[in-house]
Amino acid sequence: MRRVNLVVVFSSNGKKVLMCKRRKDPYKGLINFVGGKCLADEDGYKAAYRELYEETGISRSEIDLIHFMDMDYYLDELTIEIYCGKLKVEKEPYGTENELIWLDREQDYFNTEVFAGKGNLGHIMAMIDTNGIM
Repeated sequence: MRRVNLVVVFSSNGKKVLMCKRRKDPYKGLINFVGGKCLADEDGYKAAYRELYEETGISRSEIDLIHFMDMDYYLDELTIEIYCGKLKVEKEPYGTENELIWLDREQDYFNTEVFAGKGNLGHIMAMIDTNGIM
């Protein structure tokens, strides 16, 4: 199975979510969480922290991530590992892969005209809220 990750980053006050506007397919032009591919020999947490740093400049010392769910797509031989965390300090992320934006936590993340993932982002945010994770 191929493995990728999504990292849901909350601002230090928990009111905003860091998102990226995708510059390439899949989901070009839509808004998504940051994340990327896991290397074959890479632990999930290591991959999540690596991708987060590569895409945003947020380091492991600035956030504690929680691995709270996976989505398995057996027909596509794909696992999406989902992590979340709240920044310990105020930080303005930077990166060149995608445009980074902070959005209010209260959004319709199920809106597939704006957000990537065919509704998965809405499901992820609902699981975070329902379980009181962040």
